[in-house]
Amino acid sequence: MAVTFHSNGDITFQCAFQVVWCPKYRRRVLAGPIEARLKEIVREVVTEKGAWLVEMEVMPDYVHLLVEVDPQFGVHRLVKAIKGCSSRVLREEFPALKSRLPTLWTNSYFVATVGSAPPEVMKKYVEDQKSR
Repeated sequence: MAVTFHSNGDITFQCAFQVVWCPKYRRRVLAGPIEARLKEIVREVVTEKGAWLVEMEVMPDYVHLLVEVDPQFGVHRLVKAIKGCSSRVLREEFPALKSRLPTLWTNSYFVATVGSAPPEVMKKYVEDQKSR
């Protein structure tokens, strides 16, 4: 993937972020149909919020995204929207999650700008998480 510039009419930008978060208590619940549904939800929310999903890996105990976000919207608002929507939908569709976890996600998450690392390197890093 080459560096992508976006515009919202007022500004032109390229803001890529690496974002990682975990289920509450780092429980290994993100597998099988839950993993598949979570990926759908993440794609839907990212698109709805006008962001761009570059890469996504879901492991049983964490989610790792590489996303590009309009700086006027902000990465915090995007992560909050993804976590909120996915928690609500997954706990409705998979009732076993309600009995195992008081809430699906921890309140915290990790975010870092991609910075000077080429997007291809970050994309490969996210893809490689499955084989770790």
